[in-house]
Amino acid sequence: MKKTYRLEDLDCANCAAKIEKDTAKLEGVKSAALNLLSQKMVIECDEKAVDDITKTIVKIVKKYEPDVVVSEI
Repeated sequence: MKKTYRLEDLDCANCAAKIEKDTAKLEGVKSAALNLLSQKMVIECDEKAVDDITKTIVKIVKKYEPDVVVSEI
């Protein structure tokens, strides 16, 4: 299943790379791609684990960029 997230106000390329890397390592995530210019991240994951993965992604983003707002598209 593909899931898209908007990372509003993400403006740090280094932080974006860390967020993408940490997300890709999550259990149940097959792939993660973050585009800094569009402020969108697309992941491919197990449908059963999507709620837990979403919660963990929010935590990862807040760790690197506390002011970024994560929303599902």
